[in-house]
Amino acid sequence: MKRLNLLFWATVSLLWLTTAHAQAGGHPSLVLTKAGVEKIRAELGNVPLFDATVARVREEVDAEIERGIDTPIPKDFSGGYTHERHKRNFLILPKAGALYQILEDEKYAVYVRDMLFQYEAMYKDLPLHPQTRSYARGKLFWQCLNDANWLLYVSQAYDAIYEWLSAEERHRLEANLFRPFADFLSLENPQFFNRIHNHSTWGNAAVGMIGLVMNDEELVHRALYGLDDNGSDFEARDNDGGFIRREGQAAGFLANLEEPFSPDGYYTEGPYYQRYAMYPFLMFAQSLNNVKPELGILEYKDGVLLKAIDALLNLSDADGEFFPLNDAQKGMSYFSRSLVSAVDIAYHSGGNDPRLLDIAERQGEVTLDDAGFSVALGIREGGARPFVKRSVNLSDGPRGQQGGVAILRADEGFTLVFKYSAQGLSHGHYDKLSFSLYENGKEVLQDYGLVRFVNIEQKGGGNYLPENTSWAKQTIAHNTLTLNESSHFGGKYEIGSRHHSELYFFDVANPDVQVVSATDTNAYPGTHMHRTMALIRDSRFERPFVLDLLRTSAEERKQHDLPFWFMGQHLETNFDLETPTQLHPLGEQNGYQHLFLEARARPSTDNAQFQWMREGAFYTLTSAVDANDELLFTRLGANDPDFNLRRDAALILRRDSASESLFATVIESHGSYSPVSELTVNPRGSLAQIRVIRDDKDYTAVLLTDRQDFSSVFILSNQEPSESAMHRVRAGGREFSWQGPFHYTKWE
Repeated sequence: MKRLNLLFWATVSLLWLTTAHAQAGGHPSLVLTKAGVEKIRAELGNVPLFDATVARVREEVDAEIERGIDTPIPKDFSGGYTHERHKRNFLILPKAGALYQILEDEKYAVYVRDMLFQYEAMYKDLPLHPQTRSYARGKLFWQCLNDANWLLYVSQAYDAIYEWLSAEERHRLEANLFRPFADFLSLENPQFFNRIHNHSTWGNAAVGMIGLVMNDEELVHRALYGLDDNGSDFEARDNDGGFIRREGQAAGFLANLEEPFSPDGYYTEGPYYQRYAMYPFLMFAQSLNNVKPELGILEYKDGVLLKAIDALLNLSDADGEFFPLNDAQKGMSYFSRSLVSAVDIAYHSGGNDPRLLDIAERQGEVTLDDAGFSVALGIREGGARPFVKRSVNLSDGPRGQQGGVAILRADEGFTLVFKYSAQGLSHGHYDKLSFSLYENGKEVLQDYGLVRFVNIEQKGGGNYLPENTSWAKQTIAHNTLTLNESSHFGGKYEIGSRHHSELYFFDVANPDVQVVSATDTNAYPGTHMHRTMALIRDSRFERPFVLDLLRTSAEERKQHDLPFWFMGQHLETNFDLETPTQLHPLGEQNGYQHLFLEARARPSTDNAQFQWMREGAFYTLTSAVDANDELLFTRLGANDPDFNLRRDAALILRRDSASESLFATVIESHGSYSPVSELTVNPRGSLAQIRVIRDDKDYTAVLLTDRQDFSSVFILSNQEPSESAMHRVRAGGREFSWQGPFHYTKWE
């Protein structure tokens, strides 16, 4: 379907917003509808997954009713009692409303009503939250973001009991609670509401959903398009610096749907925040789809919201945990409540993709609404088909022209994640051309993620800690190149947000040799970086291996540091280590101040090899090195007085280089160890040597020789990425010819 633009939407919305937009179906009408309730009641007791969810939710809500209603005066940060109590309230209210509709038991409606009136009584005189850290303080919570969470969830509860309440009760709630709440989030906090950011998405969706319930045309229009004050010019930042809204820039739900998503469904802030933002995006979209289906909101931008769910599921490892790109807490997965609703809505409104039933079965629950019921019915009828994750290249940017993220999979268990994306708004990190590696759900070479203990009060009130800026965002924290101990773009958001890397090519046509290649010319002025990563399956190797070619050309001599943040236990090196008697930081700033130098070495041959083990598997890194290179083993923990950082370790390849330089590395997985049998199998890798046999502006070629003295060669065209281009190249005294940007073949 053709992409609808904002002008078209402005015209359509005016048509329906200027007419009485009576909801013929009555209430509930958002994600749980009157027609849906009738279907659910008719099948109740005959749909196992839905029935199990009803039973579990009923037990949870009954326990809360027994405990009694508590709406304390706000005072705490995340993790504190008042914060967690109000959060618990907004999570439980829509569940109680759904139970009222499904079970027709008025005790749940009474519970929702009584709690809403407690909030109505306190909200009129509620001041701003006493904690002053946020750029947009809330009232119930320390930031407007959480207040928006509250309103979005509670709008569903209000929708569920709307017709049960008297007209006078509805008037009181709307006049004293809901309308003031919506105005507070929007009119009184434009720096929160009028942004391109997940914060604003929550605010837009919350205001829009309560507007739909109240049949308030003004609120719905405000939600879709933002505030009309386009002449304002103010800065809107979160704690780490955020998107700066300029004069005339579009805002509102549609702008947030338009700008952060690429046509492939990748969300520029990364999968962790995409997971968080999918809930308001989809709940408001599904509500609009139910109340006004003629708007076709789920078809907006070629159905990008439904594409986004598929993209997000592919941005997870074998255990369903999202890759921690940019600010991200490790361990977040598609088992989160936001992804339960996302999967259900995608199945219900996106064509009944049977693969989504597979994910829903793994999640083990559904939402208590029309979408969740559709999923449960599909599973009951045996409709589930495996959701097989394959290699994929996801573009970044509203038109897909701002880099991206590539995922190479030899199978679902062995996964290479290559990041060449845009900055990622305020949650972005300075790590162009970085990568991470996974095997069977465990990290082999890791991305740090964020420095934050979410909702753990003892750690800065559960908020971002200073080391998120001084460490996690810095380039040396990632598996990519740092020059002169300075981060990409100098660690400046204003510079980084203007640039992105460029895809050179992505080729997964041959499942045995999958390659992604990208370039960057902006991270360091005057420096061209070109990184090519291949995931290769070769019968001479026990498991797939990674070939990493990182080529640089610079205008002047610079110190090159290429870290590999390995997970596991150091085993052996083929070079002698010098260990200091006292630990000192590796540097003074840009993340280096947090690294202890534990050992250093010079290579003893033209190959440096390092072996480690993790959870019963062995890994070997082999890199072509120069005699003057240094090998540094470092560990996190320096200048960390509050112990906010993990004690992770890295091997850093250091080279003082002028003009052109090439880092050529192979990473192998091999063997096994059982602590029960104490049996070791194949603890050493297959690769004996990697040798650079050609490297110039036109071509790079490396020779890989195994321990049985068999060799293969990988050749890359550095100038021509076209699939149709023909090449004839001499390398290592032999001639090779092929079509396409690369060539992998036996050395015969």
